[in-house]
Amino acid sequence: MVDFNDLELDVAQVRRHFPILDREVHGKPLVYLDNAATSQTPESVIQSIADYYRRYNANIHRGLHTLADEATAAYEGTREKVRAFINAHEHREIIFTRGTTEAINLVANSWGRANLKAGDEILISRLEHHSNIVPWQLLARELELRIKVIPVDERGVLDMHAYRDLFTERTRLVAVNHISNAFGTVNPVAEMADIAHRQGALILVDGAQAAPHERVDVQALDADFYAFSAHKVYGPTGVGMLYGKAALLEAMPPWQGGGEMIKTVSFEVHTTFADIPHRFEAGTPAIGEVVGFGAALDWVGEFDLRLIKSWEQRLLAHATQELSRIDGLRILGTAPHKAAVISFIVEGAHSQDIGLLIDQLGVAIRTGHHCAQPLLAEFGVDATCRASFAAYNTPEEIDIFVEALKRVIGMVR
Repeated sequence: MVDFNDLELDVAQVRRHFPILDREVHGKPLVYLDNAATSQTPESVIQSIADYYRRYNANIHRGLHTLADEATAAYEGTREKVRAFINAHEHREIIFTRGTTEAINLVANSWGRANLKAGDEILISRLEHHSNIVPWQLLARELELRIKVIPVDERGVLDMHAYRDLFTERTRLVAVNHISNAFGTVNPVAEMADIAHRQGALILVDGAQAAPHERVDVQALDADFYAFSAHKVYGPTGVGMLYGKAALLEAMPPWQGGGEMIKTVSFEVHTTFADIPHRFEAGTPAIGEVVGFGAALDWVGEFDLRLIKSWEQRLLAHATQELSRIDGLRILGTAPHKAAVISFIVEGAHSQDIGLLIDQLGVAIRTGHHCAQPLLAEFGVDATCRASFAAYNTPEEIDIFVEALKRVIGMVR
């Protein structure tokens, strides 16, 4: 049995911050276990966004009036909060994007186009989300690059011996997630970065699943690029960040052109571009969402990620224990170091049927390929059910989920 009684995290207090957890679905109390797709949003974040639109809605950086000053201060204040959250060296290493996907596309289209040429190699792991595969495939097709895949073992753990052997004198970049969204595998990114750097390559880390669960220190990891999305960390959708080492960003050309990212524009002479990070933030950004992003990081800071991680690990252990008792259920991804994610299949039952029916019992899980088709194909499946946990989930919710799952399995088999 998993002991939940000796932790400092007051989960009842945590839950009171999330108004959506009080609602019902199909007449049942909501049990939300789809946090790897998006986490729910605390009241403080909702209020911060509403407060922006009620009190100081204005465009940033370009105005001299009070509202513009207040909006700019809030926007740039979030940049500093993100810097502190991941321990970047300086705030200008933080670029706001629409999310992890856009951040990776930015690196591919700016750094990649400026630094890669035909025959160069990119190493990508089998565990990757499509957002860390497709941008590199598009670039590889255009520039005639070679993509090489880091394999995984039967547990969903990267083969580090194979990783070392994949490097050649043409390897320029490693693109890997910190934590797998499909299996929850925690990758040894600091070790991978060290190996890559010894071979003269850079490393880009997709941190979308790590930021809600781990204390991220980009300097300790020695990541060259690191990206994550606000909506995975109790914040709003439509905003995220890219960290890049300042020297790399300074040498990169703009990806998108428009307002804000320029110093001067002229038809007679060449346009000159703004300093980093604004060079990569063309146009009016999602100001309200960036304000909410900052509020979300404030909220996480109130409860300490170390305590949240410890709580989630116990939820993971409890769920793994209970699901393992269900006849015909197979858990995919059994890495010794996992985040609070469980993917599973049930013999004789389609994941979509399970997802639809369990929703009728008030339980929200994710089904499908989780934007990780190459990984699932490696394990001979095209879809799984996935339950993923956050700070506000409880062992009682897991018990409800397991009982609902048993009922659904009895209906579909």
